[in-house]
Amino acid sequence: MSHPTDQTPLLTNGNGSSPDHLSRIRPKIMNRMSSGNPDPECPHVEKHMGQFDSIMRDVIIGFSDGLTVPFALTAGLSSLGNTKIVIMGGLAELCSGMISMGLGAYLAADTERQHWEAEFARECTEVDTMPAIEEAEVYGILADYGVGHTAAEPLVRELTADKAKWVRFMMDFELRLPEPDVGRAWVSAATMGFSYFVGGLIPMLPYFFMARAQDALWVSVGVTVVILLAFGFLKNWVAIRTRKAGVWGAVQTLIVGALAAGTSYGIVRMLDNAGGD
Repeated sequence: MSHPTDQTPLLTNGNGSSPDHLSRIRPKIMNRMSSGNPDPECPHVEKHMGQFDSIMRDVIIGFSDGLTVPFALTAGLSSLGNTKIVIMGGLAELCSGMISMGLGAYLAADTERQHWEAEFARECTEVDTMPAIEEAEVYGILADYGVGHTAAEPLVRELTADKAKWVRFMMDFELRLPEPDVGRAWVSAATMGFSYFVGGLIPMLPYFFMARAQDALWVSVGVTVVILLAFGFLKNWVAIRTRKAGVWGAVQTLIVGALAAGTSYGIVRMLDNAGGD
């Protein structure tokens, strides 16, 4: 049996070439895999969203909705030619939308927590009343990851000796339900509601400082287009970290906002003309 050397990579398929699944890995990842032993003075730190992914999701949902929905409403109301109507209608929608988004986020997070608690209690009961079946399920989960029965035996024996760890394993790998944060509901409600308010206030600002609704509309359109492009780019770049994804996010967000505003403006204009006739 040959031993790996500097000239013979450890991960080969027997004839000196890398396996097919490794050849499909991107070059940057291969370079990190083959970069040698880690430097103890510069420990490797993996950069993931981690606990901030839920907060980022709430910010994206709240801010994007705030940019598109109130902007679409104020754009539609501007066809009536009265800035006071635009401001009053926009503020009413903005406040009600902020409360609605925050309440929806709270209820969703609270329901998620209750669902986890119910499944946790059910899993504890199954471990107590059907240990043989639950142990077989552990073997099945490990088999899905390529761990054979013989190799899994000591791991299963160690895992099933502690009920708390056993139940946690089943929650994470069988049900795929990580434990939600206890205070997640309030944080989600505040984050989404505030993001919606900030996003919705931006398109309304020109109407506070300009007398003619049509002039304020064009300024609002210009400001909103810039914000939509910047926000679309940033949200994708933060999540995916590629310039291509950022550009696609900017274009996608702009298209959605333009369609929403154009549809609302057209409907209000059509209703106004019908009422005038």
